Amino acid sequence: MIRLFYKRAIQDIRENRFLNTVTIITIALSILIVSVFALFFINTNDLINHWKKGIRVVVYLKTNTSEAMIPDIKKKFEEMYGVSEAVFISKEEALEQLKRQIKSQISLLEDLKENPLPDAFEVRMIPSSQSWEKVETLSDKIESLPYVDDVEYGEKWLGRFTNIVNLFRLTGYGVGGLFFMAAVFIVANTIRLVLYSRREEIEIMRLIGAADSFIKFPFYIQSLIQSTLGGILGLGILFIAFTIIASNVEHGFLPGSFQIRFLPPAVFFSIVISSMLVGWLGCYLSLKQFLRI
Repeated sequence: MIRLFYKRAIQDIRENRFLNTVTIITIALSILIVSVFALFFINTNDLINHWKKGIRVVVYLKTNTSEAMIPDIKKKFEEMYGVSEAVFISKEEALEQLKRQIKSQISLLEDLKENPLPDAFEVRMIPSSQSWEKVETLSDKIESLPYVDDVEYGEKWLGRFTNIVNLFRLTGYGVGGLFFMAAVFIVANTIRLVLYSRREEIEIMRLIGAADSFIKFPFYIQSLIQSTLGGILGLGILFIAFTIIASNVEHGFLPGSFQIRFLPPAVFFSIVISSMLVGWLGCYLSLKQFLRI
């Protein structure tokens, strides 16, 4: 019986080849767009976590801090929980580093009458303390010390970047929802057109006592085949594009130890299952309206 249902579903797909092709392509495009957002979110989250693990706290000392206090301050920092090392950077050394970094624009610093940079410490964390929450706690503790003028660990720009990612995430949810409904609508219309083309056959089947499940099952199989092919096609296009672009992006501006990755298997199969759900739901709505069940 199952074999008969599959045979009938494939026959319908062949007889309405153009219509089913349009449906598969529509589902593929919907899955592709939603998958692009998913791929973006996964890699941006990985990148943010990568940056968080590499965070170093830069502590700027007040101008009235004497050189004799430096060893005691260094010891104080290194005794704090989670700190592996505190490296002192004098304002003279900081100025030299700045000059090396802006060699092409060194003329900007030629007219300086005095060094505007403060003495500072670069506080390095042990691996187990390189989480965002622990760095923030340590930063607040250091900032409360009387000889500390300011503390930086990238919270402002990283916070802005995270907010932008969250905005894209909300946009992705909205776009994903719209394409989900559009795909359901397309599948529903495809099945509905097939039903109208076979309405006389369906009426005869019902008159001779055919069960509703016998009538509906081939259409469910047809919609599942369409949605599965559409989902795999969309993900296949995404994978090809990812393979072509990934190497250029990684060698362009990403940190050397960070690599962008494709969708994890769990997400991949979840998207395919979601695509199948789109097909099933579209078929269900069409059958419910047409057969009045």
